[in-house]
Amino acid sequence: MSNKRIAAVIAAACIGSGAMAQGILTAETAAPNTTPGISIISLSEAASKAGIADIQVTAGQTLTNSVQNVAEGKTDIAAAPFILPFLMSRGVGPYAGLGAEAGADLADNLAVLYTYRVSVQGLFVYDSANISGWDGLEGKTIYNGPPRGAALTNARLLTKTVTGLEEGTGYTGVQVNWGQAVKTIQDGSADAFVLPQAFPDPRITAALASGDITVFSMPKDVHEGEAFQKIAKLPGTVRFSMPVAEMGYGDGVTVVSEDDTFRGPATVGGDVVNVNMDFDTAKALTTAFIENIETIYHAKASFMPVTWHGETDPEVTDMCGTNPMKYHPGAVAAWEEAGYTLPDCAK
Repeated sequence: MSNKRIAAVIAAACIGSGAMAQGILTAETAAPNTTPGISIISLSEAASKAGIADIQVTAGQTLTNSVQNVAEGKTDIAAAPFILPFLMSRGVGPYAGLGAEAGADLADNLAVLYTYRVSVQGLFVYDSANISGWDGLEGKTIYNGPPRGAALTNARLLTKTVTGLEEGTGYTGVQVNWGQAVKTIQDGSADAFVLPQAFPDPRITAALASGDITVFSMPKDVHEGEAFQKIAKLPGTVRFSMPVAEMGYGDGVTVVSEDDTFRGPATVGGDVVNVNMDFDTAKALTTAFIENIETIYHAKASFMPVTWHGETDPEVTDMCGTNPMKYHPGAVAAWEEAGYTLPDCAK
C-alpha cells in the first residue's frame, strides 16, 4: 500500500472513530507496525476521539527527514529518536549538509509532547546462515537499516563496539528503506541483520516464514564495559536489559544470552512538534495521549505495553543531559495537570 493510501486510510478511520475533530494536522512516522508508527497512529485516534484534530499520518518515512520537516514547519508532528535533534543541532551526520549554525537554529524549533522507547538495537540471523553470534560477522553482509537515518548510525556504532569491525573493511553493509525490510531479510540479500527491535519484534515474526531465527544478546562484558558506557551517554541512548522469558517469542525464535538476560542499547525518543504549535493544541494532544495510554496505545500491539509510553523519569526518557530537547510548554501543563512530575531540566 502506498504512503498516500496509508495516510488516507488512517485519516478516514480517525474521522469515523469519534467526534468530528476541529482541525487538520499532518504527521510523519516510521512503518505502521513499529513503535513510532503505532505511537503516532494511536495519537491520531486519540485526537479524533477527543475532537482535537484529524491527523493525517504518512507512515513508512525515514525519520531523519521527518524531524527536519517538523523543524522547518512543513509537518506538524513527527516521531523522533532523540539522537536526531542532537545531530541536527550540531549539523553533523545526516544533517552535515545544513552546517552547524543552520542545524542549531532548526533544532531549536523542536519540542516534545511525550517520550517512549523507540527500539532496542540488536543482532539476529537465520539459523541456516550458520553464524554463531557477534564474533561471526567478519566478512559478512549485514542489513543495518535505511540509507539515511538514526537506525543506520546506531547499527554501525553497535557493531563496531561489540566486534571492532567497520563497515566497508570488516563487513559489507546493505541499506534498504523500511518498506522493504521484511523482503530484504527474507530474500538472501544479507547474511545477518543489525536492526531496531521490539519484543516481540514484528519484522522477525514475519520473517519466520522463511526459516527459524536466532536473536543474539549483546555480550554482558561489553554491555557493562567502558566503551558501551560512552555510547549510553549519547542523546537518546540508554542501557537496556530484559529477561529472555519476557521477550514474547514463541516457536521458531531462539534468544542466545550468557544468563537468560537480553541486553542492548535502547533508542529513546518521542513524538515532537514545532515550538510554534499553539499552547492549547499541544496541551490537548498530550492530554489525549495520557488519557489513552492503556486503552489505545497498549492495545495496538503485543509489544506496546513495554515501550515506556507514559514514563517521565529522565533515566528512562533521556530528557536531560546532552539531549537538547525540551517538552513543549503545553505538554508540560498537560503532564503536570495529570499528576506527573517532569524534571526542571526538561521544561
